[in-house]
Amino acid sequence: MISYIKGKLDSKNIDNIVVDVGGIGYKIFMSITSIDRVGEIGNDVKIYTYMRVREDDVSLYGFCTNEELKMFEQLLGVSGVGAKSALTILSNISPSSFALAIISDDIATLKSLPGIGAKSAQRMILELKDKMKTQDAIEIQSIPTKVIAKNDKTKDAVEALQVLGYARKDIETVIANIDTNSLSVEEIIKQALKYLGM
Repeated sequence: MISYIKGKLDSKNIDNIVVDVGGIGYKIFMSITSIDRVGEIGNDVKIYTYMRVREDDVSLYGFCTNEELKMFEQLLGVSGVGAKSALTILSNISPSSFALAIISDDIATLKSLPGIGAKSAQRMILELKDKMKTQDAIEIQSIPTKVIAKNDKTKDAVEALQVLGYARKDIETVIANIDTNSLSVEEIIKQALKYLGM
């Protein structure tokens, strides 16, 4: 598996970029948002990648941040969501807003994404929340986690970060070092992502 690709940005297209690494051009499919953010042609870039291998196709999908990659992987785990749909969703919502929509059962926000109807939105919420509950059960049995005096904002932020694929013990360690009182849930998530993404 290829974790990331580092090289010179050779070209930017509608749905992909080409990165030159030692004379080999890697075609990497990306969301429109990531293509806009990746920089200018000729610049050195580091792209986090997901390699999808099928019988008739091997494709690379790229992301500017680890959070986008984790969200993409979570989306692929939802039945009925393919790689192209996941990239379209990433083009229209940030990982923190997506995670918040999942944990707050915000069907309206999810329905506003291209290609997502009411049933798809409900399925996403159901499947991703179920995955979180399973992870919680495993972690509670195997690792004693640091207890945080939780208010609703902190609890929501922890759950949202779990939707993005982070382990509860790592989230709690980071959140314990953030002054959450004056921050909104989304601000807590963004602060935590800075540390978790390192």
